Amino acid sequence: MRWLGSVAMVAGMTGCGTGTMEVPLEGPGAPGQATFSPDEPTELYLVEFEVPSLSRGGSEELLDIERVDFREQAAARNLRYRERFTFGDLWNGLSIQIGADDATEIARMPHVKAVFPVVPFELDEGDTPPESPEPTSDPELAGATTMSGATVVRDSLGLTGHGVFVAVIDTGIDYHHPDLGNGCFGPGCRVAFGRDFVGNVYDSANTTMQPTPDADPDDCGGHGTHVAGIIGASGGVTGVAPEVTLGAYKVFGCSGSTSADIMIAAMQQARADGARVVNMSIGSPFAWPEYPSAVAADQLVEQGVVVVTSGGNSGDGGLFATGAPGTGKRVIASAALNNKQQSLFSFSADATPYGYSRATAAPVSPLSGSLPLVRTGTITSDADACTALPAGSLAGKAVLIRRGGCTFYVKAQIAQNAGAAAVILYNNTSGALSPTVAGTPAITIPVVALTQTTGEALDAAMTAGTSSITWTNQFVTTPVTTAGQVVSFSSYGVTAELDLKPDLAAPGEFIFSTYPLELGGYLSQGGTSMASPHIAGTVALLLEGRPALPAWQVRDVLQNSAVPAPFGENLASGLPDHTFRQGAGMVRIDRVFENDVVVSPGKISLGEDKPAPHAVTLTLQNMGEEPRTYVLSHVAAPSASGNHFTPTKIVTDAAAVQFSPATVTVQPGGSTTVDVTITSNAALPEGALYGGYVVLTPETAPAQGDGVLRVPYAGYKGDYQLLPTITPNGKSYPWLARYGGVDLATGKPIFNNQPNGATFSTFSGSDLPYVVAFINHSPRKLILDVFQATTMKPWGRVREVDYVFQTATAADFTYYSWNGYTTLNKKTVKVPNGQYVIKMQLLRALGDENNPAHWDTWTSPVLTVNRP
Repeated sequence: MRWLGSVAMVAGMTGCGTGTMEVPLEGPGAPGQATFSPDEPTELYLVEFEVPSLSRGGSEELLDIERVDFREQAAARNLRYRERFTFGDLWNGLSIQIGADDATEIARMPHVKAVFPVVPFELDEGDTPPESPEPTSDPELAGATTMSGATVVRDSLGLTGHGVFVAVIDTGIDYHHPDLGNGCFGPGCRVAFGRDFVGNVYDSANTTMQPTPDADPDDCGGHGTHVAGIIGASGGVTGVAPEVTLGAYKVFGCSGSTSADIMIAAMQQARADGARVVNMSIGSPFAWPEYPSAVAADQLVEQGVVVVTSGGNSGDGGLFATGAPGTGKRVIASAALNNKQQSLFSFSADATPYGYSRATAAPVSPLSGSLPLVRTGTITSDADACTALPAGSLAGKAVLIRRGGCTFYVKAQIAQNAGAAAVILYNNTSGALSPTVAGTPAITIPVVALTQTTGEALDAAMTAGTSSITWTNQFVTTPVTTAGQVVSFSSYGVTAELDLKPDLAAPGEFIFSTYPLELGGYLSQGGTSMASPHIAGTVALLLEGRPALPAWQVRDVLQNSAVPAPFGENLASGLPDHTFRQGAGMVRIDRVFENDVVVSPGKISLGEDKPAPHAVTLTLQNMGEEPRTYVLSHVAAPSASGNHFTPTKIVTDAAAVQFSPATVTVQPGGSTTVDVTITSNAALPEGALYGGYVVLTPETAPAQGDGVLRVPYAGYKGDYQLLPTITPNGKSYPWLARYGGVDLATGKPIFNNQPNGATFSTFSGSDLPYVVAFINHSPRKLILDVFQATTMKPWGRVREVDYVFQTATAADFTYYSWNGYTTLNKKTVKVPNGQYVIKMQLLRALGDENNPAHWDTWTSPVLTVNRP
């Protein structure tokens, strides 16, 4: 029985009694129905039982026995906890809220196989304005579907996704939107299925809130409607597959985050409703494939449902950042590419339109009205509007301000204090500008942003006599210079188990789609959230065209025909971008229908280097009517080395790849194999991730397209177990610490370091000891043991934790409480008064438990137990 992942502690979160398969016992004081005070520290867990889930051959009778025994034993031990959800279909267990001082008891309960924290899940989206005018065209989404070949497939083959049911697990769908149902919900409607799991006000970050679902999965947040539009809108905009049947599974409120147990509940419901495809533009970064949401997603695929997810927007977090459920071994995790064009709102000045983007945390810019225009600097100013201006000097005016010298918030605040009615920021370098003006006090006037070229053009127009602007509801559509390249926010892989992720890429920046009518109707957004539904819609086209294709093979087929994106950081290298950044590359559904050979596996995860080269066998299956002959070759991709939070990119030192045979023929209806040997370059630094593509070029191209097939690969150079699991990270972690409440600004717990040791008497509330650490890289196992301080006599185990998440950023931490009890010789021990230390041991990822060199250790300061 083990604990998996880091503890997710919240203060006073009250659970709900809703179950997906079984309602927990009711009544005051009944097991699983405890209540908690608002300031009481509690923890949320997914408790996995030993019997396999129903989808893996388990029986309902045995599942019931485990649940009953768990509840009876919990009552016998006087554990205060509350059940949130009961699972048995895709994953067998419970989600519970439990008092922090009882949390360590869970793993000692009968039938418990593992215990995971209920981690928060965020929407993988960018910041964009919540209002848009009615479109006269959809240049962004139309451009994106052209890039992926969806437009060609619709026009030439007549495929529209008709008859394919795509479940959208998200914020719900505004089925009143004319592009998505025009008010019709239920069988026979565009949005034919759905369920609300949380209600409008739910936010898992709010520690006093519980889900309050209603009967209507309508969308008040916007994200799900935008995602659904990309998949299947038909009207003002046209989605990838405009005749799919949609399902709205609402797991978010109007804002905020959701949690893993709610996600799994929605997955179970989507399968029960008959979904062929599930889209989840949601993730929790740096996750192991064994996390329950990833396992449940894999089980969906095993049951015949194709699962597509966002890979995550943690591009600035370094390597290994792909999130669950996208880390699932059979799941398609999506990377985001830049669209070919973007549509910006505009204002006009002397009849000339100027396209802008809205600053985050500023009020929405109006769609009509005029303002006088002034400026506070020049196109060479280094610190424009960084010092206070006279009160009233900008009264009622729109002010043009150049970037640089101070934060965007400071510039906006200075202009606002001087009476400005709006701020127009412009860049001081090439590229887009996406500013935030978040701060206290809040900015209360519209703040918009221009590129350097546009801003300098407006400055020149002012010199020529332009003196006002007029807000409009018109778009300015411009080409994107980085079209087809990976967007900077898109997360890197690989997983902690060195599985190649993400799997595929699609347009995910500057995507114009549907939005709830009450929030404007249409919107341009960016994020891997937008790439995922593009691939989900593509899957719907594929399944309509090839309905017999099994769910497990869909990813291989799409990866074979994908086209790698260029390495945007060094275009001169001529290389494709990292395979562990884009997977197989841009999804190209048109090329899928031009090819009749499938190569399996569709990707190669080499793992860490061994003494011998990596040997892989590829299987070619010909589903066509003609023999196909291919010549095999290799294209290298960049490597990444050094600190995995801020890796160095390398375009040299490619791996060596050999083929046997180098030319292969596969007969119609038949299959054959090719042996591939991949050897990392000796000159590549130890600890680097490397990759490339196995390329199969037909001797005779098909009637349409070039017929080229590709298989991406990725590997780890050297000994993976040399990568440490913990580091001090500037704050001298690990700590022995006390709980100090909750930071109201972030919702995160506060801990007070006890470097000289501490005394604990009650082992509750702020008198509960914690181990706080910065997890440098995901440990396969973490163990906390207690020893007598002077003699190092063992006093038992506090926790044994598998599959721990890496800490996401330098400012974050992971923490574990101790309630004063341990497990010693299979018995629960109340540790007597005395002086002790906690020893933490961490097994490095994929390490050998019997090899001491694969463990990192830390021993706490002296902890004094002094119960009354």
